[in-house]
Amino acid sequence: MNKKSIVLTGGGTAGHVSLNQAIIPTLEKQGYEVHYIGSKNGIELELIRDAFPHITYHAISSGKLRRYASVKNFTDPLRVAKGLFEALFILRKLKPAVIFSKGGFVSVPVVMAGKLAGIPVVVHESDVTPGLANKIAMPFAHHIFTVFQETLKHLPSEKSSCSGSIIRSELFEGKKEVGLRFCGFAGFKPVLLIMGGSQGSAVVNDAIRLNLTRLLELFDIIHLCGKGKVDDTLNGVSGYKQFEYVTKELPDLLHAANIIVSRAGSNSIFEFLALRKPMLLIPLSKQKSRGDQLLNANIFKKQGWATVLEEEEVTPTLFLATLEELNRDSQQMQVVMENSELPKTPDEMVKLIISCAK
Repeated sequence: MNKKSIVLTGGGTAGHVSLNQAIIPTLEKQGYEVHYIGSKNGIELELIRDAFPHITYHAISSGKLRRYASVKNFTDPLRVAKGLFEALFILRKLKPAVIFSKGGFVSVPVVMAGKLAGIPVVVHESDVTPGLANKIAMPFAHHIFTVFQETLKHLPSEKSSCSGSIIRSELFEGKKEVGLRFCGFAGFKPVLLIMGGSQGSAVVNDAIRLNLTRLLELFDIIHLCGKGKVDDTLNGVSGYKQFEYVTKELPDLLHAANIIVSRAGSNSIFEFLALRKPMLLIPLSKQKSRGDQLLNANIFKKQGWATVLEEEEVTPTLFLATLEELNRDSQQMQVVMENSELPKTPDEMVKLIISCAK
């Protein structure tokens, strides 16, 4: 190819795509032709095509990396193997200068293929402890960047370093009044934004809806409840606006928010911190995950940047009491947040990635 190119990969959840979304404009500004390798029906397909329809998206086969017994554990390795050959064919055709992997199960065959094709692979780990996909990717990676300093003790010291958090530039460009107008709010009340992750959270959704009458006395509410989890019986309730999820509107909604209730995915909580938004975090439990969100949330709690409720503790009464307390203490939390280190820009992250290129 005449034009220098780069391949991005990562998927399965929005958190495995957001950093890739953040760096694409910088890469293009620097003259790179960006290609994305993802799964055939994962959330990354929709997120990339919606935001960057001009980018070539290459769909490959992929399996799911499970920590539990399942019949699919016997068939998915075949899908990964197929994805490996598909990725290898794509990479040999594109000859990119570097591959940047944000993790998720779809990235595994891409990272392996990159090593086989002799292309430098840069991996990024957002959580305190590496996810399963990135653990598999480590031997094939040229370099591994982390968000948390604590993560480095789990990685090979000779090829890992802490880059800190990286925030999408457009998040800082959101406008409060646009977010309020999008939801039909007059702006007389503070705004509570609920984000249960791209798949939604029954625990978070139930805690909000069971306390809705009381919460609407305090807030206007924006509820991002997850795909297929909108409660149609609540459509039209004054001061309550629910969406499955949003994409381009998110910066405006974040700027409109005064307090955020969320899971504890690393990308999201660092975005809230950068915008100085007081947060109540309800991390995924160890029964539903490898416990990475618990570690993320507890680091934020220790720094004074968040209030934390573990999923098993959540009852409608405790949730409401905790949220009311956070509302009273929100200004104090914002003061603590002001002393936190600013995140890196996408330009700075791209410089680190390109330094590893051929």
